[in-house]
Amino acid sequence: MPGNDEDHENGERQPLLRNGSQLNDAGEGGDSRQIIQFEDDDNDNPKAWKYREKLMNMGVIAFMAILSPLASSMFTPGISQIADGLDTTPQTVIGCTTGFVIMLGIGPLILAPLSETFGRRTLYLTCFTMFTLLHIPAALTPNVEFLIVVRTLAGFFGSVGIANGGGTISDMCGPEERASIFGWYLLGPLLGPTIGPLLGGVIVERLGWRWIFWVLTIVCAANTLAGYFFLRETYAPVILANRKKSLEKQEDAPGKYTYKGEDLRPLWTKLGRSFSRPLRILIQPIVFTMSMYQAIIFSTTYSLYTNFQPIYQDEYGFTTEQVGLIYLGPGLGFLSAVWFLVPRIDTVRNYLANKNGGKGLPEYRLPLANIGSVLIPAGLFVFAWLVEAHVFWFWTVLATFFYGIGQVMILNTTTNYYIDSFERYSASAIAAGAVFRSVVGGIVPLFAPTLFEKLGYGWGVSVFGFLALAIAPAPLIFFYFGAKVRERFWIDLD
Repeated sequence: MPGNDEDHENGERQPLLRNGSQLNDAGEGGDSRQIIQFEDDDNDNPKAWKYREKLMNMGVIAFMAILSPLASSMFTPGISQIADGLDTTPQTVIGCTTGFVIMLGIGPLILAPLSETFGRRTLYLTCFTMFTLLHIPAALTPNVEFLIVVRTLAGFFGSVGIANGGGTISDMCGPEERASIFGWYLLGPLLGPTIGPLLGGVIVERLGWRWIFWVLTIVCAANTLAGYFFLRETYAPVILANRKKSLEKQEDAPGKYTYKGEDLRPLWTKLGRSFSRPLRILIQPIVFTMSMYQAIIFSTTYSLYTNFQPIYQDEYGFTTEQVGLIYLGPGLGFLSAVWFLVPRIDTVRNYLANKNGGKGLPEYRLPLANIGSVLIPAGLFVFAWLVEAHVFWFWTVLATFFYGIGQVMILNTTTNYYIDSFERYSASAIAAGAVFRSVVGGIVPLFAPTLFEKLGYGWGVSVFGFLALAIAPAPLIFFYFGAKVRERFWIDLD
């Protein structure tokens, strides 16, 4: 990854396309082919689209990013009912979440590089169609083993919104406005697991647990259909490749044109480099550390979400529907952070870039991460000991509100850091960051009930608080020393 040196800006931090004429008369380095580029007002250029066009694209993708995490947690209020219906134990039913969430992390390692080879739109529509169809056998499942298999496959295909959403935003938006728009998109992976139990509690209580998957089938089918009609391709090399093909066909002149970023290597060579790209990014120390940070957050969140039912039913006597309402605590925290704090990420970044002669650095995304570094452990410690002491339930929910704010600030600043550092390959960079958080976030909740049983909710939840406290200095350290680390561990991603 490049550091401050401008010489490295022809690598992964360089914007993929430059403003200029559509066709230049000569290629680079003696290549006689004419270069196809986007003009400033080119309607095919995603960055030049009108605001409503960008908003329409983002609407479809944002709903994909909401629905797959929502499906990961929607059945948690009905874990006991599912266990009874399938003649198994609640612990085994939690395995349905584990397989799904793990695939939300593994899926992007494959789907993000594929989108950088074949385009975003193809991947979105293919994968979300499969994600929709897989809810039908889940609704008809005869046993828990079949449900776990189907849910695991659904997690893989459902991860496409998470895998490529950040890349799509990078395709359409410049760095000066990216964080604000990305904040609303990021509500998907955060609000999905939060809204899911709220809706699931009502469905389980009134219709039965199988209707959870029927409702998901209907909603996902509607979103997939909207994608077929309204979703446009945003990945510049694919758009320019189609333009090149069209021009050469019209003029009957094969090989006459080329475009910035054209890769003439054999397909299997390109795919091999593409599939290894997220893992090459992951070994970069900053990406690795901040991915661990995200993993702590997601494992904590899913451990809490899968245990809200026993906490609030056993400790406070809530019904299944009332337990679903508890998830509004962190959900309102997410919304508050996106509304009031996330836009300031761009403000801080642009202010620091102006002080640096107009040159923005990825580290300029990190200052507001320190809000999350404080609120996450503080919210967890307060929640843990209020529950342990059986304090009135409202104050425990208030603690999750501040925990939710902290989540948004860490995840948003970190992901924007990845996008700024790897603009051309931002989807692969986000996939690298997502794999840790989803795999760990899927496995740890399996052991959380035992942890809480042995230590109690006070010390049990505090374990997660201490982990968050230990890694809290990371954004501050990387703000001051990140450029040197990036310079030292530069990565060739082509």
